[in-house]
This record gives sequence, C-alpha cells and structure tokens, in this order.
Amino acid sequence: MANLLKKKQETPKQDGIRIVQEVLKEQSGLEYVGFKLIEMDQGAIYEEQTGTAECCIVAVTGKLTVSEGKESYPDIGTRKSVFEKKPTDAVYISNDRSFRIEAVSDATVAFCYSPSEKQLPTRLIPADSIAVLQRGSGANQRLVHDILPETNPAANSLLVVEVYTESGNWSSYPPHKHDQDNLPEESFLEETYYHEMDPPQGFVFQRVYTDERDLDETMAVENQDVVVVPKGYHPVGVPAGYTSYYLNVMAGPKRIWKFHNDPDHEWMLK
Repeated sequence: MANLLKKKQETPKQDGIRIVQEVLKEQSGLEYVGFKLIEMDQGAIYEEQTGTAECCIVAVTGKLTVSEGKESYPDIGTRKSVFEKKPTDAVYISNDRSFRIEAVSDATVAFCYSPSEKQLPTRLIPADSIAVLQRGSGANQRLVHDILPETNPAANSLLVVEVYTESGNWSSYPPHKHDQDNLPEESFLEETYYHEMDPPQGFVFQRVYTDERDLDETMAVENQDVVVVPKGYHPVGVPAGYTSYYLNVMAGPKRIWKFHNDPDHEWMLK
C-alpha cells in the first residue's frame, strides 16, 4: 500500500484549535505540496511562521481576521458550509513571514503550502475575484472555484482550486495526470485532495494509478479525509445521494497546469 489516504485526525482541541489534517512532507513524502486544516472556536488565535514555504490561507468556513506585518484583512470568509457553493476569501503569504489568524466566528481554515525562495507581497484573494467555472458534460460535470490559478501571479508555485461534483457524477475524469516535466505537453505537479461530503456520512471513491500500475490504489474516502497524489491518474467517483466537495493544492517546479489524459479513456471526449 502506498499510504495515500490520510484519515482525519480525532485530536482534542487545545486553546480552541483542533488540527484535522496535517499532511506535510514528513507525512506524505511530497516535495512540493503541503496541506493543513484546522478548526477554530470563536475568539481562538493561531500564529505561524512560513519559513521556507509560501502559504495560501483559505477561509473554508466561518469568518477570520488574518494579519501579516502591516497588512490586516478583517472579517474575511463568506459561508457557514462549503455546500453553499459560493466562493470564499483567501490570503496569500510568502516565505519568511509571520502571520496571525483570529477566529471572528467558529471557523475551518485550510493552509496550502509549497517551497518558496522568492518573496512576494501578501495579498487578499477576495471571493468576488474568484472565477466560477462549469466543466464537463453529462455525468462528468463539476463546478469549479479557481482560487489561485496560474493566471494569477500572486504565487511562486501554488495552484489552489475548489471543486463540487454532484450525486452520481465523476470528477477529475476522464482520468488525467500531470507527473512529467515535459512541457508543452505535460507539467509535473504534485497534488492533494481535501474531501468533504453532503450529507457528511457519505463517501467517494478515488483511484490513483500509473500507466505501468506500479502505483494503483482505489480508496473509499470519507468526510475530511485527504488523498495524496504524488503521480499518476486520479479520478473521483461520487455515489448516488451525495454531493462531493474537494479542495486541491498543486505545485511543482513550474507553475503551469498541463495535464495528460489516460489514452484508454480519452475517447469519451470525442
């Protein structure tokens, strides 16, 4: 087993903060992508130094005030549940910075990391600036919130996106991969998937596999689990009766998303 499925943590809260996921290099083996998710009680304070990583802070649910140096972004966050299906606010913070988060309400916060050496300005990514896209057709439809796309020059390496997939549909499908540094045909990007389901007792299936099948894992993924994608194709199937949400973090040596479809299944796009 490749240990690609990271179950949500059941640790107790400390000072109003509970770590739900912490999928950093030590836990994942990934070189370019790190991910953390915390739950905060109203009034709780979280502080962090970015060190050698850049970070995109996503207000998954609830309201936050994020401060870094002279910058402060009060009361960001737009929703009580991700399944309101509206974009939320995010903040980009570069390497070698310190930041502080105060929970204005009960909140869930995601931290998306990638190694970085070039400092960039701290920036608010407001919800009303995030592109909302419909992709696919038939049983391959999904709704996309492009939080930090390659067209946004705010980051050195990070790409961050939210995706909704309806009951009985497929996502990241036909299966595609981005594990070769072979531009312009394909870029190398590691990836993590943070999953939620509505209702929360649901599950989805995610397969991660390569052409050679040296990696071939199919996982039943539950609410607040993370799937690590170091390489290979990585489709997601949603059972009837449930809606899927996932937050993707991608990063690699070049900040370009250029994928390659599995040729065995590409026929369905024609």
